[in-house]
Amino acid sequence: MVDDARFEDGAEKPLRLKAQDSEDLVAISAVLQDAVLPVSEMQFQAGEQRFGLLANRFRWEDVDAAAASKRAVERVQAVVVFDSVLKVRSSGLDLKDKEQVISVLSMTFEAGEDGAGTVVLTLAGDGAIALDVECVEVTLADVTRPYIAPSGKVPSHPA
Repeated sequence: MVDDARFEDGAEKPLRLKAQDSEDLVAISAVLQDAVLPVSEMQFQAGEQRFGLLANRFRWEDVDAAAASKRAVERVQAVVVFDSVLKVRSSGLDLKDKEQVISVLSMTFEAGEDGAGTVVLTLAGDGAIALDVECVEVTLADVTRPYIAPSGKVPSHPA
């Protein structure tokens, strides 16, 4: 029987990151790379101008420590909240298929006027989610203990 990983095993605390500009967004994009989630774990609250998702993110920050101690690589569930969202658009995915699993490759910001613009989540398989925002206001927070990545492998992207 395989036990779940514990925070103590990685000697890391849960991540809590906040982005308020495109440079900050690069850090959140890096830790969110290769996160997976079903479409059912995304929600847009138009009245509150908030888009959120619950993703199973790969713990990139722990890869070297895992390799050095010869333990399994890990994932952790993280909530990502985008505030000041005016509109949500998507392409390359079926939002009605709540069981469809998507994988986040990157997150970028396309600037508009006066701090507004579009946050684009690029997905594996040519999909994308575009969030028209008044400003960059994104928070990522780990909400579970790390667990052993089901694949047991570090994600890779063959050229």
